[in-house]
Amino acid sequence: MDERNARQGAPSYVPMLRVVLLALVCALALPAGADAARREVPRGWLGVVVDGPMTDPAFAQAPAEWDSLAGSGAESVRAAVYWNQIQPNGPTEQNFTASDPIFLAAAQRGLDVLPVIQGTPTWAARTPFDPASPPRDNADFARFLTALVTRYGPNGSLWAEHPEVSRQPVRSWQIWNEPNLTRYWNVSPWAPSYVALLKRAHKALQAADPGSKTVLAGLPNESWKAIAAIYDAGARGSFDVATLHPYTGQPKNVVRIVKIVRREMQRRGDGKLPIWVTELSWPAAEGKTVQHHDFETTDRGQSDRLKAGLPMLADQRKALGIGRVYWYTWLSQEGISGSAFDFSGLRRLRAGQLVSSPALTIFTRLARRLQGCEKQSGDARRCR
Repeated sequence: MDERNARQGAPSYVPMLRVVLLALVCALALPAGADAARREVPRGWLGVVVDGPMTDPAFAQAPAEWDSLAGSGAESVRAAVYWNQIQPNGPTEQNFTASDPIFLAAAQRGLDVLPVIQGTPTWAARTPFDPASPPRDNADFARFLTALVTRYGPNGSLWAEHPEVSRQPVRSWQIWNEPNLTRYWNVSPWAPSYVALLKRAHKALQAADPGSKTVLAGLPNESWKAIAAIYDAGARGSFDVATLHPYTGQPKNVVRIVKIVRREMQRRGDGKLPIWVTELSWPAAEGKTVQHHDFETTDRGQSDRLKAGLPMLADQRKALGIGRVYWYTWLSQEGISGSAFDFSGLRRLRAGQLVSSPALTIFTRLARRLQGCEKQSGDARRCR
């Protein structure tokens, strides 16, 4: 009986009965620990990038690493999907042997996947044999995206082929990686050609899955200037999520970069679109590589900056529209390329041995707190 009926002459004990019943329902809904904290972020807000050894078919320890990843509190993963691996010889070819294991491993553990679509095959490249070449014809890329939705989307053939796995369809697709760097998009000026690709991609995704989200490429360095260039090239209306890679030495400057980009988006009429931080990291590479960046630090510094930075982003989540945050990366191989990012992993391959970085403990502790499981027993997977 609702309050309206109570006011119309229902017995006086009804309101008290409702209070008692509500209290009982709330008590039953609580986890085993009645003092469990409340979830501070939406499901999937905190994730990690998977690359390197994690996506190498020869990496025998991958299943155990996926289990550790899921147990760490990460609820989503970001992974590169390479066009040149799936269609290396032409548009009629479909070879998903490199990408299927990523989506299946994630689905088996209830993890959402954000694919980053990149890597033009030689046959489709504007400049053949240039790994950073954009496509010659954006229609080829659009058709490839349609093939990916057909494979991994809501009605994807992967799920039909693997009924033993709970479906985890992809609904968000990131279009390229860091196109404002010539390492990934070797055309100048970069923004007009990238936006042309983005527009074609958005139309293809909407046609293949009207409920999908087109995610902008992650923008590093002076990302506020990069997103302004994207808007100047006519991108408004062609993406649903803006993304940043705010590599900077101090955690407070990560938030500052998000604020600057948010102001630019507001100025362009996109103030309500979410911002995802699709790479966040402080590599523990200080004194270990020839390259030097102002965001390098030690293992202790990596832990301290993660401990400070992640709560800052969570605290500003609603005010700045921060929809997701991904740590770069889950597993790295120390010294393999000479890059600082060889020392960015929460887990690392060190001289052939798998080790956990000190930052992993901090990441897991923060994940449990943000997900409302700080005072529960058991691992983070029980808290989802």
